[in-house]
Amino acid sequence: MATEPAMGIAQRAFSAPDEGLLEEIKAKKMAPYYEYIAPKVGWTIDGSLLAAMKDANGAELAFLQAAKEEAEKNLGDMEVLDALFAIAAFHARIGDKAGTFEACDAIALKPKVSTGKKIDALMGKLRIALFYLEVDKDVLAETKKLADSGGDWDRNNRLGVYEAIVAIVNRDFKAAAKLLLSGVATFTCTELCDYSDFVFYAVLTNLLSLSRPELKKKVVEGPEILQIIKQIPHLRELVVSLYDCEYARFFSNLLALEDRIKQDRYLAPHFRYLIREMRVLAYTQFLDAYKTVTLKAMAAVFGVSIPFLDQELAHFISCGRLNAKIDKVDLVVETNRPDSKSAHYQTIIKQGDLLLNQIQKLARKVSI
Repeated sequence: MATEPAMGIAQRAFSAPDEGLLEEIKAKKMAPYYEYIAPKVGWTIDGSLLAAMKDANGAELAFLQAAKEEAEKNLGDMEVLDALFAIAAFHARIGDKAGTFEACDAIALKPKVSTGKKIDALMGKLRIALFYLEVDKDVLAETKKLADSGGDWDRNNRLGVYEAIVAIVNRDFKAAAKLLLSGVATFTCTELCDYSDFVFYAVLTNLLSLSRPELKKKVVEGPEILQIIKQIPHLRELVVSLYDCEYARFFSNLLALEDRIKQDRYLAPHFRYLIREMRVLAYTQFLDAYKTVTLKAMAAVFGVSIPFLDQELAHFISCGRLNAKIDKVDLVVETNRPDSKSAHYQTIIKQGDLLLNQIQKLARKVSI
């Protein structure tokens, strides 16, 4: 069941819904998915094709149910469990989310099922949910709880990838970055994505999350990432150009990667956010090195026009994303770094006041 549903079909439906996709759907007899995806990609539903696939699905399910009943009557618990997993894999293969959930629940709730098998069933539910780009936080929480109490290394390792993909779908890139980076050296979760895509996700999210020294150690010079990053066009150049403060190159490679991000069904919903955050990251890193800099000099470094830079910086400054201001008379950008020591001192004062108030309240209760 671990390979169903085929995530490549969902990705192909997102990026290239062509005749080849239809042939894959027909080959797997995915009647529920065909009904779901046809109107979304502009296909006219072929009634005879749909009816034929539904008939085939019904016959296959009847066969699997009969095999389960035979196992219950004449075979052992292991054979019954195998039959239940076969039914769950069938529903997942054809894209039947409700059927998959019901079949996986039958496994997870069955008495005397090992923790590992319960985890497998719950991960089956997570896969079919992600196939439809949905997230079931309760299922994820339940799976993590089981894994913490008795999951083996392989299941825990794979579950980390599931959690990372869920975090990407939820636009929690900080959480995703940590999970993805920790899994680069031990990746085995090919049922969700291939290793190249996994590294792509890891590098993009960690570019936004790591400090410059950490970026060099864990990404620029990370041995596991170096093995694959060169195979992904423009990705290594994006990272190195940011680290080397070559901002025109950084913007150029970011532009070159836009189509890759737009065509990835996990990342595409966050495309504008990702591009914006990458640009803010570059501007912030550049401005941290200056107290003042002319718009002309900065525009030359970034390879953009002065009007474009003026407009973009003004937008990010007004949104509170950049600690700077623009002198329109002299066309100069002045940085306005927050006083971190003062802010830390004020935080300590506030925490101290809160602690004193709590102590006073406790003292009054004790005296009463």
